[in-house]
Amino acid sequence: MKHLQFFLEVARTGSFTQAAENLYITQPALSRIIKSMEDELGLPLFIRSRKKVILTDAGHVLNKHAQVMDKQWQRLYAELDKMKTVKTGQIRIGLPTIVNSFFFSQLLASFHKEYPEVTFQLEEAGSKKIEEEITNDKLDFGVVVLPDKHDMLDYYMFETDKLKLVVPPSHRLVGREAVALSELKDESFIMFNREFELRRLVLAACREAGFEPGIISETSQLDFIEEMVAYNLGITLLPESTCTELKRDVHTIAVTNPTIEWRLAMIWKKEAYLSHVATEFIHFAKGKLPKSRPDQKG
Repeated sequence: MKHLQFFLEVARTGSFTQAAENLYITQPALSRIIKSMEDELGLPLFIRSRKKVILTDAGHVLNKHAQVMDKQWQRLYAELDKMKTVKTGQIRIGLPTIVNSFFFSQLLASFHKEYPEVTFQLEEAGSKKIEEEITNDKLDFGVVVLPDKHDMLDYYMFETDKLKLVVPPSHRLVGREAVALSELKDESFIMFNREFELRRLVLAACREAGFEPGIISETSQLDFIEEMVAYNLGITLLPESTCTELKRDVHTIAVTNPTIEWRLAMIWKKEAYLSHVATEFIHFAKGKLPKSRPDQKG
């Protein structure tokens, strides 16, 4: 592009001397650059005379296309420069349906207020699908239940919670302050589907307690799980923070032996290229999201 811009200046001024002066290079250096372009193209670009440099037919063709390319090049740099200063762009974020997204909505609103030209594409899915789409570059960030293995992800963990038992008001365990997980071996479980890391946590804990849970229904919707429990179709296990948002007539009970820990994190692809806006969003999120235990990363 620099050589094309040199060519355009010679064509505009009609003079190697004047063009070299405008470009702050020597005339012999400019002559060599134009000669190298002619050699590469296999055609003369200028008719050289003492009075004026005139474009050849090939020079006219190159001049026409070079002007278009130069304008496009200027637009490219202007747009890139705008991204550095105005911070424009789009951020693609995955959010699981199980998470109370109010706090994250506040984060996005605060970020948008500071960077109004940034837009957001939001996708609701389970943690596993969000991880997969981040790995495949279909999402920039996600809020997930942090998996045990996350070699391809960087993350910032901002909430640690424990799962609680959720039962209908007529359940035999209502009134108990806590129950051992093994006491639930004969219960009917209502679970999130296989896209959700929460399902894996519950299954692993039940197996540790010595039983395979009897799953009677699976879904991706928290509201549906809440309704089925309220109608006495089964029991479920949900994070304590989620339990506080339940609206149906249900009861929650602490679970012990083992307690099941639920770690919520914002994740992004490790060693991936991050735009200026994406990098800014990470710093912004770390400053706004609540801090969890001191093993945050990223």
